[in-house]
Amino acid sequence: MNSWSLLRAYTIFVYVFMFAPIAVVLLLAFNSSQFGGFPIEGFSLQWFGKLLENEAIVRAFKTSMLLGLLTSLIATTLGILASLALVRYRFRGKDWITTVLILPVLVPETVLAVGLLIFLRWLSMPRSFALLLLGHTIIALPFVVLVVQARLVGIKRQYEEAARSLGANPLQAFFQITLPLLMPAVFAGALFAFTISFDNITATIFWRPSGVETVPTQIFGMLRNSVSPEINALGFVMIVITVGLPLMAGGLARYFAHKRR
Repeated sequence: MNSWSLLRAYTIFVYVFMFAPIAVVLLLAFNSSQFGGFPIEGFSLQWFGKLLENEAIVRAFKTSMLLGLLTSLIATTLGILASLALVRYRFRGKDWITTVLILPVLVPETVLAVGLLIFLRWLSMPRSFALLLLGHTIIALPFVVLVVQARLVGIKRQYEEAARSLGANPLQAFFQITLPLLMPAVFAGALFAFTISFDNITATIFWRPSGVETVPTQIFGMLRNSVSPEINALGFVMIVITVGLPLMAGGLARYFAHKRR
């Protein structure tokens, strides 16, 4: 067996090791057995119905959706503004600001979560939904900035200057010229922010107020008691949202890009 065959076999092993647990969750979500294990006794959708009947899970899902949408909105807005400033303008301290914006990607989430929590405790601010939203925005913002910046660099400034020469003010030039060209990156950044917020658990445990649960923390709490089939169904829903939405968005982006041609 040559080195390429070994590399191919190793690559296949790594992919199987990574995705086998996900495949198990997907399969067990439809298992009719109440014990939620193998062998699978039959096909059933009853556990998804149980999710809708569980008020705690429904409440956690609504919280995660609201938190994800608000995080996506705030992080995308700030990311667009930051990217415009960093790409289109020159000013003192630009490199430092860029480093600060990207820093949450480099710092472990646990360190970031504990640091922010201690700082707010020093300010005598209790844990709240606003703190949770702030923390998720800090974590998601660097990804939006990186995606939008990469797209904005490829948009020539001459387009905006041409619009200005035809009588458009800076705001009109941005909304009519720059933003439409930037929309694929904005859309991708927004989805990044939403998925990062929706499936975050490490930092959420530190920042969430008492009595507030998101879907990941709800699953974590349910696992303390036992592994019920409802957890598999809830995991299936999370996989569909966090994986399916970006894939669907990528397909739509390619479709619209092809349609413009």
